[in-house]
Amino acid sequence: MKYIGAHVSSAGGLEKAVFRAFQLKSTTFSFFTKNQLQWSSIPLNTIDIDNFKKACIKYNFSFKKILPHSSYLINLGHPDDHLLNKSRVALINEINRCDELGLRFLNFHPGSHLNQISEKNCLSRISDSINIALDKTKNVVAVIENTAGQGTNVGYRFEHLSDIINKIDDQSRVGVCLDTCHMFSAGYDLRTKENCENTFDKFFNLVELKYLKGFHLNDSKRDFNSRIDRHESLGLGKIGTFVFEWIVMNKNFQEIPMILETSNPKIWDKEISWLKSLK
Repeated sequence: MKYIGAHVSSAGGLEKAVFRAFQLKSTTFSFFTKNQLQWSSIPLNTIDIDNFKKACIKYNFSFKKILPHSSYLINLGHPDDHLLNKSRVALINEINRCDELGLRFLNFHPGSHLNQISEKNCLSRISDSINIALDKTKNVVAVIENTAGQGTNVGYRFEHLSDIINKIDDQSRVGVCLDTCHMFSAGYDLRTKENCENTFDKFFNLVELKYLKGFHLNDSKRDFNSRIDRHESLGLGKIGTFVFEWIVMNKNFQEIPMILETSNPKIWDKEISWLKSLK
């Protein structure tokens, strides 16, 4: 089965996200379990949890194939110890929310050095942050998203992802989500079969397939190796359509959730239908 969907809104209640994904004829989806632009969150109550779980069952979404996204405020490599701890507490809270909802993944951006510490130090802080969070939680896999390398973000090289994972104590609870726009913007070409094979061979050699837990399927508004993160609808940007066909049809990726974060939600249903039609 192909697990293809989009990042949908949870406005009005978490169960609304499930219904919106169903309306798109998705087989998976992503969403925020809380306001992504606020540090604090109202704890989930029994009604919230029950309504979400019942909606997933009603609309036939597997809890193990949903890929929620964490707050954008979290910076697990922050150079300031106080703000670093704030991010760690927030990550633990979000992992626990996912666990309460019966979900098994939480996708997050790794962090930024803010030109105050080295990349190496930042990556080490990210690993430490993940270890602390995993030690204080259970069940949920921490899924690191590659970045475009915009600004001072780390995680734009496969070597960065490998470095982070190699320092995780419980590697059964860590994974990676690959964003195609971010890869392309960071200098990994995806426009031909040869490019795709070369790029993913590098990933497999440095990170390994077993850690790949999700995809974000996005075209790019900006040029190759621009280090700028601007998503575009599939086939309307600088990447083209080949990589999306290649990923969806690749037997290695059949059970991996694939999420659209493309720029025009009005055509998500058409993009999902096209991706699902690929044989």
